[in-house]
Amino acid sequence: MAKKPPTKLLIPLYSLLIITFTLCLIPSQIHSSTFEGDILSLREIKHAIDPNSIPPSSYINSWDFRVDPCEGTGSQFLGILCDLPLDNSSSRVTAIDLDGIGYEGFLTSYIGNLTELTVLNLNNNKFRGPIPETIGKLRKLTRLTISENFFTGFIPQGITQLKKLQYLDLSSNRLSGTIPNDMSGLRSLTYLSISNNNFSGRIQNLTGLWQLNTLDISFNQFYGNLPNLPMSLRNLHFSHNILSGHITPLKDLIHLKWIDISDNKFSGVIRRDVLSLKNVVHLNVSFNRFATLDVVDYSGQGQQLKLLEAQGNHLKGRLPVNLVSFTNLTILNLSNNEFHGIIPKEYGMKLRTTWRRLYLDHNFLMGNLPLEFSHIATNVRGSVANNCLKCPTNVVMCHGGQRPATECVGQHNV
Repeated sequence: MAKKPPTKLLIPLYSLLIITFTLCLIPSQIHSSTFEGDILSLREIKHAIDPNSIPPSSYINSWDFRVDPCEGTGSQFLGILCDLPLDNSSSRVTAIDLDGIGYEGFLTSYIGNLTELTVLNLNNNKFRGPIPETIGKLRKLTRLTISENFFTGFIPQGITQLKKLQYLDLSSNRLSGTIPNDMSGLRSLTYLSISNNNFSGRIQNLTGLWQLNTLDISFNQFYGNLPNLPMSLRNLHFSHNILSGHITPLKDLIHLKWIDISDNKFSGVIRRDVLSLKNVVHLNVSFNRFATLDVVDYSGQGQQLKLLEAQGNHLKGRLPVNLVSFTNLTILNLSNNEFHGIIPKEYGMKLRTTWRRLYLDHNFLMGNLPLEFSHIATNVRGSVANNCLKCPTNVVMCHGGQRPATECVGQHNV
């Protein structure tokens, strides 16, 4: 009689198959791995950096591709943020925020494949070469900062396609050319800095940047008149360019708090309607070609001005007494101009109360000092040297001496 095959093990094997099949039908609760294209892009970014510029403690050194970028531990892939999808789709890299540790190399064109990026920060490194045109593919970017590097070439036209961009900082590089004509189409921008580069040309109408709070184009070679500017501006940095003409357009920017147009070729009058902007705290018009400072009495008008720098111009006439009507003013610099006449006694009273810095040196002021200049507080700084004053040598602000008499002849008639 033939033996029946044993059936004792068939039930467990069958049950195991059922269990395995059932588990396959249950949705996975584990996040899927990083999108393969993002991994490739991160590899290329690291590959484009000189390995000799990657210290052991740096973020880039933690990019270990033996693990998944979006699923590694806290000590891996530093400077990377990912989204974490709830479905079975792949994780995507949403932010690259590198440490400013001096990485040397290039920004690869593969950066354009990270299409879910919202933040890209490469500040304070030594990246060189052009900004890749593929950066225009990062349509979800809200923040792009690559300052303090060695990037060269023009601003890529693709940047004008980043319509969600709110913060753009290209400062302190070696970029050149002009501001792209379509830059004013970035309607979401609140901060724009291209300072400390080699940009040149005229500045086009920027009123389309209607949400812009800060505009910094200082330390470039822009020329021509002031452009039309957004009404929303609060901080205006135009210093160290070759801009010229009058500054009348500033009078309409009623939200301005900080104005620095120093070291240009502006001329004419520092108008009262610019000085009367109620929110301005800092006004620097130094090293231009202004001839007149037009100041009226602002008592009771609520001006916030704390600092007025107007040195190195061609300002003539007598010192404007109405400057004492700025109740918040603490720093006043009118040095290196052509003022003549006496120093108003009201200036002396302000030194005893609210003024903390007063520079009137290198003018043609004459006569006696107000008595208060001899009894200023130790926290007050300033100078009245190189004028035509009768200045006691024991007064600190007189140190440096006065002009020779031959330079002072006739100045009272100016």
